[in-house]
Amino acid sequence: MQKIEAVNDFVIKFANINGSGSASANELLARAILRMGVPVSPRNIFPSNIQGLPTWFEVRVTEHGYLGRRGGVDLMVAMNPQSWDQDVREIDPGGYLFYDSSKPLPRSKFRDDIHLLAMPLTEICNETYSDARERQLFRNIIYVGALAWLLDVDPAEIEKLFGEQFRGKEKLLDSNIQALALGREYAREHLKPIALKVERRDRVGERIFVDGNSAAALGCIYGGAMVCAWYPITPSSSVAEAFERYAQKLRIDPATGARRYTIVQAEDELASIGMVIGAGWNGARAFTATSGPGISLMSEFIGLAYFAEIPAVLINVQRGGPSTGMPTRTQQADLIACAYASHGDTRHVLLFPEDPYECFEMSAQALDLAERLQTPVFVMTDLDIGMNQRLCRPFAWDDSREYDRGKVMTREALDSGADFGRYLDVDGDGIPYRTYPGTHPTKGGYFTRGTTKNAYAVYSEAGADYVYNVQRLKKKFETAKSLVPLPVLTAARYPARFAAIFYGSTSPAMHEALDALADQGIYINALRVCAFPFQDEIAEFVAAHSKVFVLEQNCDGQLATMLVNEAGVNPASLISIRHYDGTPITARFITQEIAERVSRLNVRPLREDMVA
Repeated sequence: MQKIEAVNDFVIKFANINGSGSASANELLARAILRMGVPVSPRNIFPSNIQGLPTWFEVRVTEHGYLGRRGGVDLMVAMNPQSWDQDVREIDPGGYLFYDSSKPLPRSKFRDDIHLLAMPLTEICNETYSDARERQLFRNIIYVGALAWLLDVDPAEIEKLFGEQFRGKEKLLDSNIQALALGREYAREHLKPIALKVERRDRVGERIFVDGNSAAALGCIYGGAMVCAWYPITPSSSVAEAFERYAQKLRIDPATGARRYTIVQAEDELASIGMVIGAGWNGARAFTATSGPGISLMSEFIGLAYFAEIPAVLINVQRGGPSTGMPTRTQQADLIACAYASHGDTRHVLLFPEDPYECFEMSAQALDLAERLQTPVFVMTDLDIGMNQRLCRPFAWDDSREYDRGKVMTREALDSGADFGRYLDVDGDGIPYRTYPGTHPTKGGYFTRGTTKNAYAVYSEAGADYVYNVQRLKKKFETAKSLVPLPVLTAARYPARFAAIFYGSTSPAMHEALDALADQGIYINALRVCAFPFQDEIAEFVAAHSKVFVLEQNCDGQLATMLVNEAGVNPASLISIRHYDGTPITARFITQEIAERVSRLNVRPLREDMVA
């Protein structure tokens, strides 16, 4: 029988029951492999209930450094009878099935083309532990011990992780080490070696291992945020929670011990964005963290901030929709909702981070952009980036960094006789000057309103005043093109007539797919879009290729729609490829979809330099 053989290049998938404590044990194995210098990319795929439903934890191991989902499973750890049939089907031919053999299963429950690794975990736990909760928790550690032996994972690395986790709790430390040894000894005595192995490498380098929500929170600290107002919603709540942890360390006055930050858990989403807007109007840097349903509820105040021109940052950790949708699944389906949030003619700045590093970087940048442009700015992350640990570049922290506060009229300028009109475009970029409350006792005051006004903030329903403000806001949005991050080009090794456009969390799988396609002789120039508004380079990129695949994780092809409507690209040039089942997109899916589309186009040769 075929046998999958691989060193430092395989996928393990754990199938467990939610609430069983399995996720921490599964991550323990991933971290131990990482400590051996081999890059890993774990993903927790969990249900929205507290316990009882199926949950999965996937660990991608590859010294090549690919951090996206590959697709397929080499080793399935099947610990949940509810999902057994589905889990067995996922294993690639020649792969391995590790399972609890305490209860016999009929032959029909197995496949002839996979290798079985049977271990009576329940029996072992019942014989060793009397407490029901201990039996459940240590069952996870026992199978981690067995897997560590099968894969040649150094047990010393796992024990070090235990030591860090249970520092000062020697009883817990000893019991976990004993359970780990119990699993290793059983595997050594009863299980045959497999052909998946981990060998020490030095492929991690200086990279750090962090989740995107924590990175975004720290980016808000770095960017000068002093106010966070939020309402709990999966999968964004940990942004605010991490911000509070960091603020307790970094936002305390060293002389007085006073807090230099404010965190408010509001009564609902609308109240939270209202508090952010109030803080922004007062000159404080403020943000909220939410997800798609929260954006829907915030739309009224988002429109106010846009039309009254008040800085606000919204970190949108996208999840499956619409409505409640899939609260614990990932999507990229809020582009249109956020780009045009509120009624009337609105356009908002969106930033698209690809990993935790860019969550950090773009969250800080969003605070600058919001003040520079005096408008709401959205950081469009998602559950895949936000809630999963990912290897990324170390954060670049510069203590001398200066904040871009934008156009702020000072007391001295007002005293000098400067013509202050709150909505007056004096520089031709569409951005007016503002004042902070209390800047001057008699000058620089204005009413903030969501209604139409003239350039001096005086209420007006005159059509000419309305047109003036709408046109100025459009000009300001054009100015934003020069301020937001440029798209990033990944050129094919040979001149290519086909191209791809992608963004955000699709990036890791996309880069692996580009390599796989090149191995098939299909060469693709790829452009990662990093922000909206779209720069001219994007339309020029599309025009330079006969066909452009647009990869995204939503059903409606929202990026493709926006490229046509906002960048003026020819829709006939675009081929939309969409993945939207709630799981992170895989390199295999992208490779297969593009290869099939290229085949249908029936275009040969694939490389321009092969044309006679």
